[in-house]
Amino acid sequence: MDKEGLAEISARYVHFADTEARGRSPLYEALARAVAEDWETLDFLSTLPDLKRQPNLLLAAVRHLFGTPTGWAEFRQALLAHLHAVRSLMLERSTQTNEPGRCATLLPVLSRLPQPLALIEVGTSAGLCLMPDLYGYDYGRKAIRAPTMASEPPVFRCLASETTPLPAALPQVVWRAGLDLNPIDASDDTQVAWLETLVWPEQTARLANLRAALKIAATVKPRVVKGDLRGSDLVQLCSEAPKDATLVIFHTAVLDYVSDPADREAFAEQAMRLAPCWVSNEFPRVFPSIATRAGRSLPPGRFLLSVNRSPLAWTDPHGASLEWIADEA
Repeated sequence: MDKEGLAEISARYVHFADTEARGRSPLYEALARAVAEDWETLDFLSTLPDLKRQPNLLLAAVRHLFGTPTGWAEFRQALLAHLHAVRSLMLERSTQTNEPGRCATLLPVLSRLPQPLALIEVGTSAGLCLMPDLYGYDYGRKAIRAPTMASEPPVFRCLASETTPLPAALPQVVWRAGLDLNPIDASDDTQVAWLETLVWPEQTARLANLRAALKIAATVKPRVVKGDLRGSDLVQLCSEAPKDATLVIFHTAVLDYVSDPADREAFAEQAMRLAPCWVSNEFPRVFPSIATRAGRSLPPGRFLLSVNRSPLAWTDPHGASLEWIADEA
């Protein structure tokens, strides 16, 4: 790859450090900046398909194979000494973070819909975001208790703006199913270990909540179907949902991996034909037509939450904050 191509990969890692890792993971911020300046590492990344060059995937792969490094020197040594192993893992795996904390940002939408609900999540991984009714939430000025279960439910803390319509109760979910190209089995220790590695090193509370959600998923076993959101699999799944429930198709941090904008738009149109409610929680670049309606400049490193193309809120990628903008937009 020429220098211009390597510079583009470098810029991606600088962007990750600036807008995603800063303030959340000092180690990942430092590692991403170091990768951006290391031509040997950039040259390795250039041999991978574009979707496999993402910072989260590289950082997780090295940690998964060799443990959490103390800094750049240890990270670089492990990577360059085992390029084949890292490459194989990056090609095999994907960043199926499946962050259940995002349910805290979805809840104000789900709780306002006509109940009961039938949920379909595309890009569902292990299905952890299919269980918003089984978790607890703390919005600072209001808390919602989780149902009593054999496994202690996680409590997700989310700093919500004053105008956010906080839910009065958990939604009533009577049916749930997920769609994923490579479903994760919450009872498989090997697959669970990869999900745990995707949690950033310093985020111990986030890791504890993930483990608690995985225990619930291993018991509840939400239905997850192997399939592609761009094909007939979604149509089939929608046809199985109960007719007396409000059908919701939703996704978080998924459509960014569909590289063709035309495919994204085709999915959006199909989702709105199939269900009365389509909820998107993605980086604003995923659906520029929605982002232009958000009412003001785009805050860096935030997802845009929308329903049926109407922007509602800026959300933290891991569910830690929610800024309601529906009236402004």
